[in-house]
Amino acid sequence: MFTGLVADLGHVARVDTTADGVRLTVESPLARELAEGESVAVNGVCLTAVGICGERFGADVMHETLRRSSLGQVGEGSRVNLELALRADARLVTIEAAPELLRYVVEKGSIAVDGVSLTVAEVGDDAFVVSLIPETLARTNLGGAAPGTPVNLEVDILAKYVEKLVAAR
Repeated sequence: MFTGLVADLGHVARVDTTADGVRLTVESPLARELAEGESVAVNGVCLTAVGICGERFGADVMHETLRRSSLGQVGEGSRVNLELALRADARLVTIEAAPELLRYVVEKGSIAVDGVSLTVAEVGDDAFVVSLIPETLARTNLGGAAPGTPVNLEVDILAKYVEKLVAAR
């Protein structure tokens, strides 16, 4: 699972053609935080880290993924957005919300909780889930929130605009 927070801007050091697609070799200090076989998002595409060495990791990209994503246009020297998978020490938080707000909340969409912009991980009938990484917990009041703590919610304004446009028809 990914939070949608880009952790680093990596550099594609090599692109090697394979029978199944390509192997990207990406250079980034984040490589030191990866273990062989872990997931890493490269330009938003979930890949598996292989061949980790220092500040470099490899990731195999299949032909289908190359066709269906921007990774098909990536070459040596390209800059790529990198995101590590959600770690076990990250805190998933469920927040109850009224139906009139939840209709604007979508998985992978944005929501502000007490002014903190977060990515929605899941949406249920009466609540939604966000992930709070250690940095967010340390730098905001959300780190001290307990179950039942009231919070201010601000939904994505684009959803409200779409609703207004559709209602006018």
